[in-house]
Amino acid sequence: MAASATAPLLKESLYVPVTATDTLHVKRFSVQQQGPPALLLHGSIENGRIFYSKSGKGFAPYLASQGFDVFVPDLRGRGKSIPRISGSSSFGLTHSLEEDIPAIISKIKELKGDVPQYWGAHSWGGVLLLAYLARPVVAVKVPSLVFFASKRRISIWSPKKFFMIDVMWYWVSKAVIGAKGYLPAKQLKMGSDSETFLTHEQTNEWVVKRQWRHWKDGFDYAQALQQMQLPPTLYLCGAKDEVLGHPTDVEKLLLETGAKNSQLQVLSKANGNLHDYGHVDILTHPDAAQDHFPVAVAWLKKFTFLQPTNGNPGHEDDSGPSRN
Repeated sequence: MAASATAPLLKESLYVPVTATDTLHVKRFSVQQQGPPALLLHGSIENGRIFYSKSGKGFAPYLASQGFDVFVPDLRGRGKSIPRISGSSSFGLTHSLEEDIPAIISKIKELKGDVPQYWGAHSWGGVLLLAYLARPVVAVKVPSLVFFASKRRISIWSPKKFFMIDVMWYWVSKAVIGAKGYLPAKQLKMGSDSETFLTHEQTNEWVVKRQWRHWKDGFDYAQALQQMQLPPTLYLCGAKDEVLGHPTDVEKLLLETGAKNSQLQVLSKANGNLHDYGHVDILTHPDAAQDHFPVAVAWLKKFTFLQPTNGNPGHEDDSGPSRN
């Protein structure tokens, strides 16, 4: 399924309306718009640029070069989505799950047909995709998943965690949100994009609480995921990711979903990688394309979607969880 080495990589910006006033930006990478669709979702206080650079580097262009038709959205108010987040923005994670992600899935279906969509995510984007699969709005067939540094709860403790999460993310952010009405994370040098007050509030609840439940009706996401047959999922994390995607917390997310058909790989020199990766350079390091990007692509290509026999997706591989 690798693309032709001589075929040029095509890039375009798509704009997907989600409300009368809000429009999502979706960056598309492909070779002649061919290949199976892949959706890559960014995490908290960032946007889709985590997957690509201005010079054409990153996981999205790499994935397109391997034969996929890649779609990278900026969730509402982030990146090139309009309007930008401000003190008057009132949307949160509920809107991401009930409106943004369904609109993106529908747009891909419009362009590609009702075919399986391969999914990948960075950090909190993995939590959102899992929550969506537990309670989908628009039906979608997903053969396999690849997550980079995705965790739900932060259970580890260290001085760095105390400063980054307890001080900056919680106390400082709450004070700034109280003054400005939103979190200008880029100005505070906390991330690459802003967040609304409701997104910050709802994210905090999921990070802090042991039970993974809907904020209003109490729907139990973990229970729903454990009762499903989730697509085979590869969790990649870096040995130097000390807080936001610590291997311990990434593994806790894997186990919380039921762990069937899942695998965890810690990227480190000790495990044969070129570097001990952190939370951001797991996607942005110049060596990622020759180091672990091929592993991620091989995982996506490994599994063939089969027709469900019990109302849930089935897959050719039924291996249990493993850790490298």
